[in-house]
Amino acid sequence: MSDAMIRVPAEVRDRLAVIAEARGSSIRSLVQEFAESTLTEEERRERAERTRAYLAENFGVEVGDEESAAMGRKLREAFARH
Repeated sequence: MSDAMIRVPAEVRDRLAVIAEARGSSIRSLVQEFAESTLTEEERRERAERTRAYLAENFGVEVGDEESAAMGRKLREAFARH
């Protein structure tokens, strides 16, 4: 894999260095972890559809848009508290 340079303001670089150091990691690893674990909106939609299909097929549970949105809000709130 070849490396690429990403330009960010010095303040962002310094913040990334602090976060990486606190995790016992490097900025490179931190950015790589972020890129690998962060889903695009399209990827989130696809995952949600696969999950809905799985729940329907394996458990007979139909999850509607409103239920899905409500659960998403609850999860975001729970993660924000921690």
